[in-house]
Amino acid sequence: MRNPANAAMPRGGDSLRLIRNRTFDEIRLGDTAAIERTLTAEDIQLFAVLSGDVNPQHLDPAFAASTRFHGVIAHGMWGGALISAVLGTRLPGPGTLYLEQTLRFLAPVRIGDTLTISVTVTERDEASKRLTLACACINQDGATAIEGEAKVIAPVEGIERPRSVLPDVRLSPGHGGVALLLDHVRPLGAIKVAVVHPCDEISLKGALDAHDAGLIEPLLVAPRARLEAVAAAAHLDLTAVAIEDVAHSHAAAARAVAIAAAGGVEALMKGSLHTDELMAAVVASDSGLRTKRRVSHCFLMQTPSYPRPFIITDAAINIAPDLDAKADIVRNAIDLAHMIGVAVPRVAILAAVETVNPRMPATLDAAALCKMADRGQITGGVLDGPLAFDNAVSVAAARIKGIDSPVAGQADVLVVPDLESGNLLAKQLEYLGGAGSAGIALGAKVPIVLVSRADSSQSRIASCAIAVLAARHYRDNPP
Repeated sequence: MRNPANAAMPRGGDSLRLIRNRTFDEIRLGDTAAIERTLTAEDIQLFAVLSGDVNPQHLDPAFAASTRFHGVIAHGMWGGALISAVLGTRLPGPGTLYLEQTLRFLAPVRIGDTLTISVTVTERDEASKRLTLACACINQDGATAIEGEAKVIAPVEGIERPRSVLPDVRLSPGHGGVALLLDHVRPLGAIKVAVVHPCDEISLKGALDAHDAGLIEPLLVAPRARLEAVAAAAHLDLTAVAIEDVAHSHAAAARAVAIAAAGGVEALMKGSLHTDELMAAVVASDSGLRTKRRVSHCFLMQTPSYPRPFIITDAAINIAPDLDAKADIVRNAIDLAHMIGVAVPRVAILAAVETVNPRMPATLDAAALCKMADRGQITGGVLDGPLAFDNAVSVAAARIKGIDSPVAGQADVLVVPDLESGNLLAKQLEYLGGAGSAGIALGAKVPIVLVSRADSSQSRIASCAIAVLAARHYRDNPP
């Protein structure tokens, strides 16, 4: 005897290719259908784009943390849309006419929650072909988040169609994050910055753009003749910019460091020279810029698929850091998180797995760093590790693996095992994940803007904005 609840279920591989309905005559009281969906940050952002509902409860983690829900939650009608999906694709399916819908919102839906969205036939009207269906969205803990009732007119003819192929949708972060950062930083005033050897169009224009944005008063440390040639070719105006004439890039790095050590500028900015050439001058024993901290690099990143900006460290300076170096890398990242307004940053120490394995040094370092935090050797943040990348950024992944952690799924800082893994991760997020980024080095007496020659103008401006925050912080809290 055929089970009516399965009457319209696609067979075998057809489920990926065909969509079928169930006619009124095929439907019985008690028939039910369901789908399952896990809420992601991208779901919330996409729903906000489509609906125009930009309520900060759904999009602003800092604001949401101060509300009764203590965090970001989904739009209520996101669940309503999923109920519509069940009615339109499963029961009754294609050909259904939606008439009425009531909804009662009983519990918040948070990022990482997995909902089972079900509809169950409770009434049939033979004359009008109308159905009444009880609707429910139940989370992974068995709690009902949404319930209600739908009234529809069921189709009377069978429909079987190829399943539509949906377009790929990619959310771009745009410049909203940069605009908000600039709005916050501009009132602080511009800082003096030595721009080291900006002898190509990209780096020279980046410094001038940051000047035009009201962030920096640049001192260009480079061969004057080369600067003027680059400016002329790119139609850039240098008349209002100070220039410190030096012979070559090596001399530019040494001179810029000396000016910073003497208090002539509050930050350094990398131009077209190599990072190691600039950093060799910064960390030299007689540079005057060294502190008790090891210098390390931080990428501040924002991606459409994660609900908050986050830091990746170290992806540019320390190639294979040992435990002592990693401790300073963590301390520098926590300092940066404080500068951008994260009071107690959640720090995930990344490895390939989330368990300690004696054959995997990254897991041992992670465990040691967490114990150092327990003993007060690292302060200002909450550490956990080892954590695999998915567990660090996905509540759902952490839940599946049984990880109970204040950091898992909501990390503000991602500490990578070495430079190669960090650089690969950051560049993948930028070029394949649509992330925006800013780069800065901390641990010296002045912040150092480190940008790649391939970085956009927006990235360079954002990096300078972070340098302003750091320099202002150093005025009251010298490193």
